[in-house]
This record gives sequence, structure tokens and C-alpha cells, in this order.
Amino acid sequence: MSSVATKPRLRWSWDFGPLLQDIDTTRLLHLLGALGANAALGVAARDAGMSYRTAWGLLRGCEQALGASLVVMERGRGTRLTEFGAALVELDVAARDALDEVHAPWQRKLEALLAPVVRVAPERLRVTASHDLALADWVEHGRRIRFELSWRGSEDALAALGRGECELAGFHVPEDWPVARAENWLGLWLDAGIHVCLPVMRRRQGLIVARGNPHRLASLGDIARRGLRMVNRQRGSATRGLIDELLAANRVRPESIAGYQHEEFTHEAVAAEVAAGQADAGFGIEAAAVRYDLGFVPLVIERYGFAMTRALAESPEGRVLLARLHGNTFRQRLLAMPGYEPLPAREPGSWSAFLAR
Repeated sequence: MSSVATKPRLRWSWDFGPLLQDIDTTRLLHLLGALGANAALGVAARDAGMSYRTAWGLLRGCEQALGASLVVMERGRGTRLTEFGAALVELDVAARDALDEVHAPWQRKLEALLAPVVRVAPERLRVTASHDLALADWVEHGRRIRFELSWRGSEDALAALGRGECELAGFHVPEDWPVARAENWLGLWLDAGIHVCLPVMRRRQGLIVARGNPHRLASLGDIARRGLRMVNRQRGSATRGLIDELLAANRVRPESIAGYQHEEFTHEAVAAEVAAGQADAGFGIEAAAVRYDLGFVPLVIERYGFAMTRALAESPEGRVLLARLHGNTFRQRLLAMPGYEPLPAREPGSWSAFLAR
């Protein structure tokens, strides 16, 4: 664990009185700060550790409670903060900068007092993961484990773990990959002597299309052959790599597809674009299609799981995490979501064990 993750610290949080609950206030300010840095709501939601749908609901709920608009959405310009929203972010940043100086001497005294007698567990586990709806719901409604979640592509997540920037990396690979290919791929970022892997679930990926599949699509190649528009995933994501492999297998040049350069960072954002009529098809998980009342054409079964250090897996925090991942609550959540299936409980192990039947 990093010293930043394990160090006790004094807290500061806003209290909006009866208007907003503390947890909504904290999540809102994180989201507004991320929106100030990036006008794409999907990217800001990912950086704030929540789904696109949750971010949208949080904004609308807080606007209603506060009686003022926080953001403005404009075609071609994304989502930008209103003057009121920007003022909230500016006030939050200024207050935290000032309070950091006030807290500093008390922070040092707290650390000195606790260091000799207390084993300080991580306040939260840093998770960098490829986007997944089941994981997003589980993290957002979790109570016993606190997470700092960042959505990135599988490759970026594994690279972050290899650099020590997170404790858990969530990634996925097609279930029909040969073991040797998976080992070589993971070896680009991880050390087999330090890291272990844990498969958690199966899920189905495929084409997300309008309800009823009006264009009768059966493959990615059909999108190009019929001159339709697609919405893509971002470079560096395992789903993007899978899309490019399927296009190559169909002998389709990416530049021949309208919308190939149109990238989104989550399965939910892809489904939202199809639902809004901005694209005729996208590629993502079945649960995202169902959530937006869309059609789905299954193409790939894959495994989703986590990579972590062996030290974390054997620590008290790691044992709690594994118990939750193998627990009935998470398994029932998976069974209730379209396109998911929980994998048998097991201990984190070798990279080759990730694909073992």
C-alpha cells in the first residue's frame, strides 16, 4: 500500500444543512470538479468514480434540492458548468487549500500518536478498472469496503497496477483466448512473482442496436457493408482491441465505418448514444443494452476479474475483499443482471488460472 493510502488524516466536508446529504455533497463536488476539467460527462463521471447514469441523476437531484442549475448541456460543446456550479467548485478548492495549512500541525500530531500503537488499514482501496455495470453498482452500494474507483481501459488499468498507482486492476479477456496469449498479454504490465489474478464473472459482449434490431445486424462487418454509423470505445480499452480484431476477421477497414472515430469511455455511454439516435450500433455488454431498452446481438463471452499484489491478497483487507466478491450479495447481483454469470469462488492465483475451467 502507498503511504498516501494508509496515512490517517483530518477531514473536511461541506454541510449544506437540510438541502443535501453529506454523501451527495461530497460526490457532487467531485463530479463538478471533474466536469470543470473535462466537458464530457462520461469522462467526468468515470474520473469521479460513478456511472454515467448515476452522475446524471446526481446532477438533476442536486439541482432540484438547491433550486439552481449546476450544468448546461449544449450540442457540440458537451457539458459545462454554470456560473453557480463553477462558483461552488472555486469555493471548495479555496477552502481546502486554506484548511490544509490549518490542519497540518494537527495532522502530524495525529500520525505521531497513532504510529506506535495502531496498524492503520487503508482508508480506501484504489481500484482502476475497465468499465463494468455490475462492478459499478456493487461499489456504489458497498458499505463494508470503501473504494476509490477510476474507470480506464484494461490495458491502462493493468499498467497502473504495475506502476503501483492502485491496489486493484479490473480487466477482461475473451474466454476463448489461449492461456499462453493471456500470460503474454498480462506480462506486458505485471510481474508473475508479485501479482496474482482472480476471475470473478462471465459476461456477454456484442452489438448494441435499436430495439428489434431493425437493420438485422449479425456482425460488425454488417455495419460497414450497410453504410451505418457506429459508436466506438476508446483506444487502450480491451473492448476496443476486441472490436479491431473482429473488424480484421471480417476484412473491414476501420476507416470505412462512419463513426469509428466516435469514442466513448463506458458501455453505458455507448448504449446512450445508440438510444439517442446518434449511432446505429455500438459494441458493449448486454446489461447496458437492456438498461436502455435496446436490442443486443451476442458475439463474445469473456471473463472479467482483478489483478492485485500477492501482499494485498494475503492481507486482512484483501481477505475482506475476497469474502465480499465471493459472497451471496454480489453473486445475486450478477445473476439478476442480463448477460452475467458468477464464476466459482477461488483464491487469487497464477495468470494461467484466470482462464482455467
